[in-house]
Amino acid sequence: MATIKEIRDRIDSVNDTRKITNAMYLISSTKLRKAKKMLEDTEPFFFATRAMISRVVRHLPDGVENIFLENWQDIPEKDRRRGYIIFTDDKGLAGAYNHNVLKLAEEHILSDGDKWKLFVIGEVGRFHFASKNMNIEESFMFTSQNPTLHRARKIAAEILDYYYERKLDEIYVVYTTVHGNVCETRFEKLLPLDIITDIRKQPLPPGVMREEFLMDPSPSAILDNIVPNYITGFIYGALVEAFCSVQSARMMAMDSANKNAEKMISNLKRTYNRQRQALITQEITEVVSGAKALKRSKEAKKKRSKS
Repeated sequence: MATIKEIRDRIDSVNDTRKITNAMYLISSTKLRKAKKMLEDTEPFFFATRAMISRVVRHLPDGVENIFLENWQDIPEKDRRRGYIIFTDDKGLAGAYNHNVLKLAEEHILSDGDKWKLFVIGEVGRFHFASKNMNIEESFMFTSQNPTLHRARKIAAEILDYYYERKLDEIYVVYTTVHGNVCETRFEKLLPLDIITDIRKQPLPPGVMREEFLMDPSPSAILDNIVPNYITGFIYGALVEAFCSVQSARMMAMDSANKNAEKMISNLKRTYNRQRQALITQEITEVVSGAKALKRSKEAKKKRSKS
């Protein structure tokens, strides 16, 4: 059984750890508020760009040729070359956040044979795939913290180059979103745009007339302008969503750590008080026993002196 000193040292150690986890909780809560504000500012641009793409595609004249209009479904499923953009964090202490992202990514990657390329954001993802000898095509060497539009543009430019040069037929994104306190790992197609395919397949509803729509300098040039902006907006949104999610996950992990520390301290204090009470009782018993023994010794001396 642990001594009183060992228990007291253990309580002090847990208290010190709780101060750290509580500080991390407060930092994550501050960053989460900042990230949510960034996400709110991003959404209007993203939805406006998506609406513009829908409007342009709906009014495209026949015969327009553009890489974003090509039907990649003609390529057999087993022959498609896929790229995966994977958003992880730079460190742990965020519950199952990184594990869930990597698990979902591996489920899809390992089913594609060798026709895949990895684009990884975050130190945890880079270390994980490197440790498994899985080749990383492009590792964006900047922190996953504090996402910026400049970083999103850099990622989008790299990804679009692979798409323009036909090195990849499909590009997917693995990231995490947060709703309230629930983090959801998502797997979404980035390219080719399903929105374009769906609109071109659907005829205009009966009674709906095409509005007059002037595309200058050309329909293809307009697509070449707005689609990359949409891709940039999507990636920036994924960066911000991932940043939100990891802060939320870290908050919940640190809150759980704080509660566990409180329970541990409570149990340790209870054990400490029992040990201390037992020690005091033992000392009192020893004092009383010593007093009784001394009294008996004195009485015995008196009897001997009388006799």
